[in-house]
Amino acid sequence: MSFLCGMKKTSPEIAELKHCIEKSMRRKMKTPNDFIFLSGAIFERTRETMSPTTLKRLWGYIDGADQTRNSTLQILSRFLGYESWEAFVSDIGKDSGSNKVLSPHIDVKELNVGDRVKVSWRPDRRCTFRYLGEEKFEVEAAENSKLEVGNTFYCGLFILNEPLYLTDLVQGNNLPTAFVVGNRDGLCEIERL
Repeated sequence: MSFLCGMKKTSPEIAELKHCIEKSMRRKMKTPNDFIFLSGAIFERTRETMSPTTLKRLWGYIDGADQTRNSTLQILSRFLGYESWEAFVSDIGKDSGSNKVLSPHIDVKELNVGDRVKVSWRPDRRCTFRYLGEEKFEVEAAENSKLEVGNTFYCGLFILNEPLYLTDLVQGNNLPTAFVVGNRDGLCEIERL
């Protein structure tokens, strides 16, 4: 793995970094004040500055680049007490970090082409997806969401109370992108139709 350039902010390593930071802070990063607080805590602990805006982009609270800069990862790793980003990644690699999914979930392997999955998330977003096969879905219905009818994406697992990670989301003529549904509180409803 190259550490010279940035890393996709949807990578498992960055997800673990964010989880460790939230655990260290004993708070979820959900509001603008949370990011201001974290920015101050980073400065207090490392004497390095990181803007709340950079943190918001990393957490997906606001739109931004798909890649996270190496310098950002270095500072956040030092904030957690590691010498470097590389040391953090090495340390998390020692723990398998794998567990069975015990929460209610829908595994795409159990779906048939044409099956539909309904999801909702706070505050009032709802979507229905039609399974096209090979982990690909099409948005069939969308309410109060940035997702639109006809969008396609790839996804392997829907987990209740967890964010839904979409890959290669295609919206109109835009290039495929990664997208997170229910980033703040996760999905509050999943149903196989």
